[in-house]
Amino acid sequence: MLDLKNYIEANKDRFINELIELLKIPSVSADPAFQQDVLNTADSVKDKLEKAGCDFVEICETPGYPIVYGEKIIDKKLPTVLVYGHYDVQPADPLDLWDSPAFEPIIKKTELHPEGAIFARGACDDKGQMYMHVKAMEYMTTTGNLPCNVKFMIEGEEEVGSESLGWFVKNHHEKLANDIILISDTGMIANDIPSITTGLRGLSYVEVEITGPNRDLHSGLYGGAVANPINILSKMIASLHDENNHITIPGFYDKVEELSRAERDEMAKAPFSLDSYKKALDISAVYGEEGYTTNERNSIRPTLDVNGIWGGYTGEGAKTVIASKAYAKISMRLVPNQEWHEITELFTKHFESIAPEAVTVKVTPHHGGQGYVTPINTIGYKAASKAYQTTFGKTPIPQRSGGSIPIVSLFEDELKSKTILMGFGLDSDAIHSPNEHFGIFNYLKGIETIPYFYKYFTELFE
Repeated sequence: MLDLKNYIEANKDRFINELIELLKIPSVSADPAFQQDVLNTADSVKDKLEKAGCDFVEICETPGYPIVYGEKIIDKKLPTVLVYGHYDVQPADPLDLWDSPAFEPIIKKTELHPEGAIFARGACDDKGQMYMHVKAMEYMTTTGNLPCNVKFMIEGEEEVGSESLGWFVKNHHEKLANDIILISDTGMIANDIPSITTGLRGLSYVEVEITGPNRDLHSGLYGGAVANPINILSKMIASLHDENNHITIPGFYDKVEELSRAERDEMAKAPFSLDSYKKALDISAVYGEEGYTTNERNSIRPTLDVNGIWGGYTGEGAKTVIASKAYAKISMRLVPNQEWHEITELFTKHFESIAPEAVTVKVTPHHGGQGYVTPINTIGYKAASKAYQTTFGKTPIPQRSGGSIPIVSLFEDELKSKTILMGFGLDSDAIHSPNEHFGIFNYLKGIETIPYFYKYFTELFE
């Protein structure tokens, strides 16, 4: 692949501009107002896969948003790589915290990205990382360097739970048959410290509603005599952690895997600067479960966080009112062995049990998924490691991630395939946050590294 770097250099401006055009489409799957934009993005991805050299591409209808499927089968005797990605993005809110409009991509240089980074919603999660695979495919088909069969499955509901993908996978085992699944929807430690994600946390996401009186009340006439749902909800949420930031839901930790001291010591070898971490977030101290380091808290330990809370009057000026209802959205990141349906049920029972009689509680589950740990002794991991060694000049570090990709465990259950997580983003890329971005270096390095995975996986497979 001596011509790989030359190909990328000759086409890098086009690669960047194509990604920018894709990022301009506000494919927000959570908001029905963007439905047509999500569908337009699916059409665009289909077009890009065709131009990249897939022999067959189709938009597959599902109960929700469609899945873009593409393939190039060069020899059925050769191994098949199934590439997964998603074309939907998170909502851009809060809009006023963006330095530039979320769907008007702009390239800016930063301390971590001196070559520049693309700022836009979806730049890193996951359009930029998904599109690396499309461009790597283009290189391999254009230059005759494709060593095996390739299938693409790009969905439009990852940010809302991938419900339709679950339906699609269960009904298309033969279409999706593969020897390895390749995903770039994670990150690496630093641009000079490559890493491969070997573990993901699961997820349980719920919405809670607390109801008090049958209408909003005058806080002077009724205050102190009627339960205030906002006050009650605040107390209930506060009680979900104890003084050591340990989650208080009975049974929550029953199936949590406790890593050995040796395993934790091995994790601690990954480069990490607590001072830099605090500086990047503009905080004076870290905070979390007693007895664990920052990197352990955000990877091998389960968590419970309030993602949104509202109720009552929030407009300009004052309105002295006791609201009838109060709401919150709560997510729980889970570790392997914690079953998300079971955790959702434990949360529901506990939350209902701690509510005073003066209010009623409604818990609505939204979505969730299982955690996942992938072994590092498979030919897929070895191929990925060798690919990073080739392009970075360093052996990548295996690393557990705090994020969730619920469909990874589904893939293994349904397709009986292992997944390799080759991420090229950085923790500082602000995914799900205002000013999300993706480094030009990272984008192009992904395009450079992915073809080597195909090469080494095919060689090891034989």
